[in-house]
Order: sequence, then C-alpha cells, then structure tokens
Amino acid sequence: MPISVDIDVMLARRKMSVGELADRVGITPANLAVLKNGRAKAVRFSTLAALCEALECQPGDLLRWVAEDTEDTEGAADTADGRRWSPATGVDAEASAPTR
Repeated sequence: MPISVDIDVMLARRKMSVGELADRVGITPANLAVLKNGRAKAVRFSTLAALCEALECQPGDLLRWVAEDTEDTEGAADTADGRRWSPATGVDAEASAPTR
C-alpha cells in the first residue's frame, strides 16, 4: 500500500503503549493495531485528529506516502506525464537523456 503508517514510531517517541493510546483516543486496541500495522482501508478524520492530539503530533508524523514500485532506483517516482524518474541518476526510465 502506498500509504505507510508510523504510529509505532510516535508511540516509541512518546513512550506510550498501544493500550494507553487506544484509551486516550477512544478506540479498541485491536482497531488501533489494524491501523498501526497498515491493514486499515480508511481512517476517519476524527480518529486521526484524536491520534494527533494524544501523541502531540501532526498527521504527517503518522502517515506518509511511499512508492509501491521499488523495482527502480530508490527514490524513483512517476512524473506528472506518467514517466519514471530517478533522483539518483536524473534519468527518465523511458528515455536515455537526463530529465533535469
């Protein structure tokens, strides 16, 4: 999934347990585990807001986008026109000329 959930990172930084966070947010530890392990299909803004309040963080501290296709050079991404571009080489995967 292209969205990675970093709740475990914030839990470690705040020295907080999953059970304590679940209590503060008002969800079950099982549902928090589903979210924490990246198995959730959606998250309500109210839940995200409660997580941020309890962990004293921003939504971007909990969620980040990562490319699904890691076959290319690390950090490669699709351009607006659908081509692959690698920051390491500056080369468009469909062409041999640099795209910078």
